[in-house]
Amino acid sequence: MSKLVSFFGQKVKVINLGIPSFAEDLKKQGVEVMHTEWRPPAGGNKKIQALLAKVEAWQSKVKAGKGAR
Repeated sequence: MSKLVSFFGQKVKVINLGIPSFAEDLKKQGVEVMHTEWRPPAGGNKKIQALLAKVEAWQSKVKAGKGAR
C-alpha cells in the first residue's frame, strides 16, 4: 500500500493547476493527475487586475443597457 493511500485511506486523484512538473512528478509516482494550464490574471499584477475588474464591471453595465458611469 502506498504512503498516500495509507494516509488518505483511498486512492488519491489530483487536479494540478499551473506548473506541469508537479503533475509529471505525481504521474511518475502512479497518482492519477489532471493538469490544467493556469496563470493568475495580468500575471499577478494587482494594479492591472484592479483595472481589469473595472473594465469587466463597465462591460456588464453596457451589456445590461445601463451605459458606463
